[in-house]
Amino acid sequence: MSRFFLLFSFFAALATAADTIKPGVRSPITFKTSPQVSDNEQLKMRMHAAETPPPYDVSMEKFDIIVPKKYKKGDPHGLFIWISPSNAPSISPEWEAVLADKKLIFVGAHNSGNNREVFARMRMAVDANDNLRELYDIDDQRVYVSGFSGGGRVASMLGVTYADMFTGTIAFMGTNFYTDIVSLDKTEVFQMRYIPHDEIMAHAKNECRYVLVTGEKDFNLKNTSAVFENGFKKEGFKSVELMNIPAQGHQPPKGEWLKKAIEFLDGKK
Repeated sequence: MSRFFLLFSFFAALATAADTIKPGVRSPITFKTSPQVSDNEQLKMRMHAAETPPPYDVSMEKFDIIVPKKYKKGDPHGLFIWISPSNAPSISPEWEAVLADKKLIFVGAHNSGNNREVFARMRMAVDANDNLRELYDIDDQRVYVSGFSGGGRVASMLGVTYADMFTGTIAFMGTNFYTDIVSLDKTEVFQMRYIPHDEIMAHAKNECRYVLVTGEKDFNLKNTSAVFENGFKKEGFKSVELMNIPAQGHQPPKGEWLKKAIEFLDGKK
C-alpha cells in the first residue's frame, strides 16, 4: 500500500469524523494515532522520568467534544482541553456557554480521572491537541489546557512540560510544581512532582500564561497560594495570575471565573 494512499485514507477519516460532529452539541470522538511528541521517550525527556510509561493506545480511548455553534471553516477557534478528576469529562452548561462565547472548542477524555496513571492522562491531552488541529481551523495562540482538582494538577504539569504545545493553562483547585514549595506560613512543604526540560521550561516562563484558581474555603488554598508565590513568581514566570474566590469551596466555580481566567490567557488583563 502506497504512502500516498495511507495519508489520503488518514485525512479522509479525519474529515469524516468532523462531518459527524454537530456544532453546539456535545459529541463523542475518537482518534486513531498518537503524535511522536506523546511517545515514551518524549514523556520521559520532558519530565525527567526514570520509569517507563505503561502501555497506551489512543485508539482505545474515548473523548467528548463541543464545537461552538457558530464555528465555521476559515474562522480559527481556540482549544480548551479539559482534564477531569473523574472518569467523565463533565463541565456545567454555564461553562459551555462561556467557551462558546470565547470561541473555544472543548475536548475532554473519558477514563482520565484521578484513578488513571498520570502518563496516560497527559498523553490523552496531548493527543487531543494534535489530532484536533487536523480537523478544525485552530488558533495556535489559544491552545489551553485546564482541569479541576487532580485534573488541575495534571494540567499544571502539562502547561510547563508541554509549553511548546499549550499556550495557556488554568488549574482549578489543584496545582503541582517542579520544586519543593514551602507554604506561606512556613508550616508545610509541598514536594516537587516533576522536573521539566530546561529549554521547554524557559519557553514556559517567557511565552506562556498561567492562572491558578482557588477559593477561601478550598482545602487546596494553602498549596495553590504557595505555588503561586514561592513557585511560579519566584521562578520568574512572566505571566501568572492567582484567583482566590471569596467563599468558594473545593468545587468548580461559576462561569464568570472561567471567563476571567480565559481573558487573562487571551492577554486581556
